[in-house]
Amino acid sequence: MPRDLHTRLEALIAAAEPGERLPSEPKLARQLGVSRATLREAMRVFETRGLIWRRQGSGTFVSKDMPVLESGLEVLESIDTLARRKGMDIAISNLAVVPMHNSDYAQKLDVPSETLLTYVERIVHIDEKPVAWLIDILPAEVLAPDDLPENFRGSVLDYLLTRGAAAQQSRTEVTAIGAPADIAKKLHIQRGDVLLAFEAWLYSNENHILAYSRSYFLPGHFKFHIVRRVSNLPPERF
Repeated sequence: MPRDLHTRLEALIAAAEPGERLPSEPKLARQLGVSRATLREAMRVFETRGLIWRRQGSGTFVSKDMPVLESGLEVLESIDTLARRKGMDIAISNLAVVPMHNSDYAQKLDVPSETLLTYVERIVHIDEKPVAWLIDILPAEVLAPDDLPENFRGSVLDYLLTRGAAAQQSRTEVTAIGAPADIAKKLHIQRGDVLLAFEAWLYSNENHILAYSRSYFLPGHFKFHIVRRVSNLPPERF
């Protein structure tokens, strides 16, 4: 992205009021003297930083000031737990709880292909803005489709722990991806926008897989860090 374009866009966003709608993409591209493709790429940088957000069919808006949910990856905690610690309210929408048989998910859970599974998906909102899409798949013997209460706030992990599930640890793979069309539509972003993707397995004390999950986060609203120790092995000679 050209430095001059970055500076001008940054000034434009800084001068706008939180929640204000920016000029349309064609108008803004003409105003800045750049192509729509160049502008679109530049806007993605500011969206990733959480300074603006886009809603398909409505336009681009300046983000409201709001705290970022931050967590260390050494400890597994739900979004709801992180939000309560920050004094923030979250909401969920598009909750779907579906019983299913699926050989691919059964393989992820290391159970027979004929095992009945419970599929749970939902969108997480902060200040009415969708910021994450979460999917959990569990054997029905761990979580039956009708187990979740009416006041379910979105965290399968928290629900399992309150029921006394012997969850011991989680193995998580973290990648940055370009949003596929279906996820982009759910989160009101553009296809190809950057998302943080977590693929995780929750293990019991007996090292059995309790749950498999996939989570997609808008990076401007989440900050994850990890503390790493220095290796005790001596470095090789140069």
